[in-house]
Amino acid sequence: MPSTSSPADAARASAWQVLGIFLRLGLTSFGGPVAHLGYFRAEFVVRRRWLDEAAYADLVALCQFLPGPASSQVGMALGLRQAGAAGALAAWVGFTLPSALAMALLGLGLATATGANWWPSGVLHGLKVAAVAVVAQAVWGMARSLCRGPVRLALMALACALALGWPGVGGQMGALAVAAAAGLALWGRSADAPASPQPAAGGHRGVGAVLLGTFAVLLVVLPLAVHIWPQGWLVLADAFYRAGALVFGGGHVVLPLLQAEVVATGWVGEDDFLAGYGLAQAVPGPLFTLAAFLGAVARHGAGGWGGAVVCLVAIFLPAFLLVAGALPWWERWRRLARVRAALSGVNAAVVGLLLAALCGPVWGSAIHAPADGLLALLALAALAWLRMPPWLVVPLCGLAGWWLVR
Repeated sequence: MPSTSSPADAARASAWQVLGIFLRLGLTSFGGPVAHLGYFRAEFVVRRRWLDEAAYADLVALCQFLPGPASSQVGMALGLRQAGAAGALAAWVGFTLPSALAMALLGLGLATATGANWWPSGVLHGLKVAAVAVVAQAVWGMARSLCRGPVRLALMALACALALGWPGVGGQMGALAVAAAAGLALWGRSADAPASPQPAAGGHRGVGAVLLGTFAVLLVVLPLAVHIWPQGWLVLADAFYRAGALVFGGGHVVLPLLQAEVVATGWVGEDDFLAGYGLAQAVPGPLFTLAAFLGAVARHGAGGWGGAVVCLVAIFLPAFLLVAGALPWWERWRRLARVRAALSGVNAAVVGLLLAALCGPVWGSAIHAPADGLLALLALAALAWLRMPPWLVVPLCGLAGWWLVR
């Protein structure tokens, strides 16, 4: 069940504690960005009570509106709220390091040519089934808290229908915009819209403005610097910074941009790009760590470990600047009555978007036979009723998947 106690009662964590928590999540968070949001909710809303359901949904909504990898941005925001800038950096390092290191090593040739199949048969499928259970638990828990009453249930259903009928970023942004307008119209002059009981620390607004300005300046300065001083590592940094800064929806949406930057230019071969994409599906953590693989195999620029580090930092840097820059302003605006009213509708829509992901790509990529459905139900029971932690349920599902296909 979702926590109803005030997150203000939860003790602040140090940056080192944030690093340890997110490192464990980075080792076990399979299933893509939607599943990552489910893991974060289980860890920080239900278990640790760092924030409540409404505040968490607010963060998810904010990161849906920002370009970049949404799940990584939510992780950075959680670390920033709990331990400041060092906490945001610790959250990113912990969540990203396991998959980034694996992708860099694979890119350097420490796997065979068929490395995309390095998992034992069935294990990856079992991990995808676990993601179904994690997302289903998150949808149910958030719906109970944020979709009370027929109006919010209707907004959730509408957002789900829009996302399913209009796949991609357009449908998601449209659903959030419609829900925000509906919330403002319905509750803008009343006290009905729920508010998070505590203002969370997000930093100073002056610092936030500087960070947002830095984000914009780098978009302009990096291409000019490449034109004046076309060093290989700088060219890579510019290309991957733009990819991270200009993509909405994150995850798979960034692939066409990366392909245009590195394959069309001849920096990375088509076969290498596709192999890296396949490998990225088989490791936990954010899909954006594909950048480490591409930097390692790049024929242009630093290549090797240097290329992996440059591309990895460059693609995630916009996300860090945007989250750290926007959060102080967001924490102020979200406490205003009319903004809370709009967020009441947006939060219901966020649940609808998660439901659409569960009904679409999450379910479709994992459930292919009755045995898959049974395994998902068992995993959901373990999470919801036995209260087993996701980091234990996920590997058990991987073992079950391996056993089913022996």
